[in-house]
Amino acid sequence: MEKVKLVIGLGNPGKEYEKTYHNVGFLAIDYLVAMSLRGAKRGSNPINKKIASVAFGDLAMTPLLKSNVFMNQSGNFVKAVLKKYKIKPEEILIIHDDSDIELGKYKLCFGRGSAGHKGVQSIIDALKTKNFWRLRIGVRPQADAEQRRRKRGTTRTKASELVLKKITKHDLEILEKVFEEILNKLAHVNLCSNHY
Repeated sequence: MEKVKLVIGLGNPGKEYEKTYHNVGFLAIDYLVAMSLRGAKRGSNPINKKIASVAFGDLAMTPLLKSNVFMNQSGNFVKAVLKKYKIKPEEILIIHDDSDIELGKYKLCFGRGSAGHKGVQSIIDALKTKNFWRLRIGVRPQADAEQRRRKRGTTRTKASELVLKKITKHDLEILEKVFEEILNKLAHVNLCSNHY
């Protein structure tokens, strides 16, 4: 498997979507940019809205990028970026929210289906492959997860309800700890290995 050469965070552009649960991919990139040695560099072409670099283990400086299109159009954006920079699908890491994973948890996977995430499905459709890395950051409210553990069949928050819902201060603190843990793990693990 090839090394990761680009990390892309998914989200929706615009003020109304800032700091919403569905924009966790953007927040993760913002955190990584803030922690990176180089900081953000603005590019001149429309694909290149915000790029920074961060070291992930032996991957040297890996560029970080936030998509500049709505979540459901992520596929065309990612396809254009891969073409421009001559990167293969298996050389990217997509960071996005996952409403099936409890807040405070995350999963790193490769070659999996979208599980209903429209941004990820858009990428799979555009690239005609699911063979790329994904970092799925949990946004499922912890109360939902606790209710499900106690009683099967309990109604849970729908993914669509998280699109415009602003992240609470408490949940943002949890996410920042997740981002810190992710950065620490990625700094010591080669993404080419299947340790997750």
